[in-house]
Amino acid sequence: MAVALEIGDANNLDGNNNSGKITLSVLITCIVAASGGLIFGYDIGISGGVTTMPSFLETFFPSVAKQAAEAKNTNMYCMYDSHALTLFTSSLYIAGLVASPVASRLIATTGRKNVMMLGGCIFFAGAALNGLAANVLMLILGRLMLGFGVGFNNQATPVYLSEVAPPKWRGAFSTGFQFFNGIGVLSANCINFFVAKHSWGWRLSLGLASVPAAIMTIGALCILDTPSSLVERGKLVEARQSLIKIRGNKSNVDDELADLVNSSELAKAAHEPLKTIFERRNRPHLVMAIAIPFFQQFTGIGVVAFYTPVVFSSVGSGQDSALTAAIVLGAVNLGSILVSTVVVDRYGRRLLFIIGGIQMFICQVALSILLYMATGAAGTEKIPKGYDLLLLVFMCIYAAGFGWSWNPLTVLIPSEIFPMRIRATGVSINIAVAFSATFVLSQFFLTMLCHLKHSLFLFYGCWIAVMTVFVVVFLPETRGIPLEKMDEVWMKHWYWRRFVGGQL
Repeated sequence: MAVALEIGDANNLDGNNNSGKITLSVLITCIVAASGGLIFGYDIGISGGVTTMPSFLETFFPSVAKQAAEAKNTNMYCMYDSHALTLFTSSLYIAGLVASPVASRLIATTGRKNVMMLGGCIFFAGAALNGLAANVLMLILGRLMLGFGVGFNNQATPVYLSEVAPPKWRGAFSTGFQFFNGIGVLSANCINFFVAKHSWGWRLSLGLASVPAAIMTIGALCILDTPSSLVERGKLVEARQSLIKIRGNKSNVDDELADLVNSSELAKAAHEPLKTIFERRNRPHLVMAIAIPFFQQFTGIGVVAFYTPVVFSSVGSGQDSALTAAIVLGAVNLGSILVSTVVVDRYGRRLLFIIGGIQMFICQVALSILLYMATGAAGTEKIPKGYDLLLLVFMCIYAAGFGWSWNPLTVLIPSEIFPMRIRATGVSINIAVAFSATFVLSQFFLTMLCHLKHSLFLFYGCWIAVMTVFVVVFLPETRGIPLEKMDEVWMKHWYWRRFVGGQL
């Protein structure tokens, strides 16, 4: 992240010289807050690896273990086709979906910091329950608790980061959440690899999710709430003190505080934010809150991240090779997020979206062709030696494209485009759509893999093409724009200005 602080120049509509100043306080605060990404990333990484561990399957899903053994000589794509098994992964997103509107209310009334702490505590309890699970009911109950924790955290942390970071470097700071998410994924993949051969390995993998939860919760105890949140709750003295601390200059915070107070008054005038967001002037924000997370999940990255070990096992790679592939993909994803951190505030959001979309589309088509050549139309042929390496290469290029575009930007854009009057509600809708789409895709991915086989990657490729065109046509550039001035972005857009014009 530090590299990004030294490069580039961003647009700044208000001319406030605080927009580009980075203090030690804001740096530490944002790093601590961004560490909330650890819990979600760890869960993403751990789920797919655990579901390929024989001891885990034999304990909770013995029918799937038997099915996997039998499918090796019939249809490898159907080895793990089980709705009960996918429910283990997807149940988290149902809980996250339920938690999202609750979190939206809580971050407005109790603050961003407190919601982050609450999410961490619930996630910690869910991790402990999963590690000690003796039956499927305990396993699913633990997953639901993890979902509530993730739902609260994913709601509060991006908003926190966007409100604390200087406008000039908001992109770099906000991608920190996804960077820690990537650390969580990579850590989980490494743990899966080292414990997979032990009968108790799955317990350690699942139980260690309590570690990132503890890190995030303790960290949240040590940071201030955001000035926006304090103003929203009428704590103007504390808000000014928070601004002074994060901006590092007592004399230059009054204008920013006045903007926050004005935005807060507008927010209070909107007594029903859920109703307000459906007003015509907020149409652009609502469309982005729905379209961006929907498109992100239909890149296929969610299920690829969850089921990388499953995919490689399905096409004939051994468990060690499958888990190694997951580690490599996790490392590539983490590195690509760093690239995004460096360039997002220099070149803007739209360019990264477009480049990443083209890159992912090409790789999805290539993966489909490669799997067809390697496993045959019926999926009964074991993948020849060398093809699995080529498969991994294309998946790495695909993961890199996602890592520096749709991965961090799907969190960044919704957290920065909403005015204060509907910010919590807008982010809540964004997260709810993301959880809904993730639930559907993760629940039915293994069935789709079984029936569509190699064509599944073409399915995702078509969606990537659609969403890239959507970005080109409808997404305005938001880099360097202060949150309080974001409405001006829509006023200048060729299409959206008809909705917001004259209604600010």
